[in-house]
Amino acid sequence: METTVQGNNHDDVRRHNLSIILRAVHRGGPSSRADLTRLTGLNRSTISALVAELVQLGLVGERQPDATRQVGRPSPVVEASGRVAALAVHPEIDAVTVGLVGLDGVVHRRIRSVVEHSPSAAEAVSLAAAVIEGLRGDLELFDVVGVGVAVPGLVRTVDGVVRHAPHLGWVDEPFAERLADATGYPVVAANDASLGVLAERYFGAGRGLTDLVYLNGGASGIGGGLIVGGRVVGGHAGYAGEFGHTRVSESQALDSAGFRGTLEAEVTRRGLLEALAGDSGGADESGFGLGGLDRLDGLGDLDSRDGRRQGGLGGSGESDEGDDERFGAFGIEAADADELERALLASTSPRVRAEVNRQIDYLAVALASAINVLNPQLVVLGGFLAALRAVDPERLQAAVAELTLRELLADVHIDSARLGSDLPMIGAAELAFDEVLGNPQAFVRGSRP
Repeated sequence: METTVQGNNHDDVRRHNLSIILRAVHRGGPSSRADLTRLTGLNRSTISALVAELVQLGLVGERQPDATRQVGRPSPVVEASGRVAALAVHPEIDAVTVGLVGLDGVVHRRIRSVVEHSPSAAEAVSLAAAVIEGLRGDLELFDVVGVGVAVPGLVRTVDGVVRHAPHLGWVDEPFAERLADATGYPVVAANDASLGVLAERYFGAGRGLTDLVYLNGGASGIGGGLIVGGRVVGGHAGYAGEFGHTRVSESQALDSAGFRGTLEAEVTRRGLLEALAGDSGGADESGFGLGGLDRLDGLGDLDSRDGRRQGGLGGSGESDEGDDERFGAFGIEAADADELERALLASTSPRVRAEVNRQIDYLAVALASAINVLNPQLVVLGGFLAALRAVDPERLQAAVAELTLRELLADVHIDSARLGSDLPMIGAAELAFDEVLGNPQAFVRGSRP
């Protein structure tokens, strides 16, 4: 739980105090009234009144604490409402993913619609809108505040215009406006990696830390986000964190911006997929060839008609007969980051291991540069970069150590994102929740587009 935010007892800042309480239980999890009193510095009667108003608004609930041996009357536990939710959208070159995330942090749905070609902005809007329309029956159970979009590219956050998403081929696309028109919900958009660092800070590996670096690898390349001194660093125009364009080699390989020898040119999801496919396109000794990912367990509930991943509300799905059709049609390219990690860990192919080692060594060059410049407490790796680390964390640590100042290395930890493939959904949802978190009194229960 965060301990640095202070409230105020003056009536003219009631909205501010409501926001503090709501953010505390949203990001810190269920908290007793006594804990909220200690966290905010507000007195008990003020906390009671603020919590009562948030309960009336439908944003939080109260329950009795679990049985303990504590002497005296226990303080009620305040928790964010699971009924309040946000939709999340994450377009990539190989899929468009739509999620439904509760204010209590539960990812109720994550539906990944695989595409055969990189979608245009209009196609991504149509696909996302169609999935959301298909969820209308489920959405009736929730108070949906809006849609957050995590875009693998440069986004002007003030109006959700995608200035440049090179892998998708989008330039100056008013994506947020189009999706709002198509769904009827308010839509906000930002860079996916910048949202990822926020998600990991509040809900994942970075909880309680003030200085962290996040790098994410996806089908659309490598990006990143920064938290410095407890604040998100976006740069003058909000485009900071483009670690993918850091020079790591003297090779002539080009990245999406046309730069040679960069992290994004050398460390690629495509290279891992090709290694898993094998020289002849067959399976390696582990059985995970081009079409072999259908042997993985726990892929989620897959719609056999269009390859969508479906998790039941409040629970995880199970594989069904749609698995073979999905991976038969799209092969290993349809794998998300969690599935790719399992395939890499299961593989015994020397070719796969050689490619993993090559990419780890180049990744280490970029990480060492970031550590030497920024002196973070934590470096978090997401997407397929987390999969690389999972195969050989010792190799990555040793390679970074060779290029990092000893004093800086002693204070930093390299870890994988804790949120897995849910991370883009949680980050995008956080963007959509921002307005209600900042002004709880403006929330209208039961509103529909």
